[in-house]
Amino acid sequence: MNPLWILRTGRLVLTPIGGADLSDFRGIAADPRVFAVMLGGVRDAVRAADDLGRFVTAWGRHGYGIWAIREPADGDRFVGVTGLEDRPDGRGVGLRFALWPEAQGRGLAREAAWAALRFGHDRAGLRRIVAVARETNFGSRTVLGGIGMHEAETFIQNGYRMLLYESLEG
Repeated sequence: MNPLWILRTGRLVLTPIGGADLSDFRGIAADPRVFAVMLGGVRDAVRAADDLGRFVTAWGRHGYGIWAIREPADGDRFVGVTGLEDRPDGRGVGLRFALWPEAQGRGLAREAAWAALRFGHDRAGLRRIVAVARETNFGSRTVLGGIGMHEAETFIQNGYRMLLYESLEG
């Protein structure tokens, strides 16, 4: 793993997700409280493993990807994932984040998403980064606005009104 891909914030350590994170990722990806609103929805164990493989490959291919989020002050506890991934709908490189409900409401999603966004612009050289949230997902929308992303368009996906946010630099 490239040590330049490890991010540290005031309360978190973000490491590129890998095989050692499979159990944690399977758990969070199977939880409908977390992944029901994610693109593709809740994952079974096989699909979560496939996703993880894609995430690992992306790091080598693009120099950016998905990070495991851990809280060092809490025994290095896995609290979720964040990162950058090419959106399958062609809308661009998307910022994603998902945290266990127990980790929500403390600003950790905002802290992790901000670190991923900065990495994308500053280190990966991405001029445009997008993020998508359901119109009714006020938690995600608050995070995206709080890190400086702006609403750029709306669209319908699987019967839900979605908001596309973007961050432009350069």
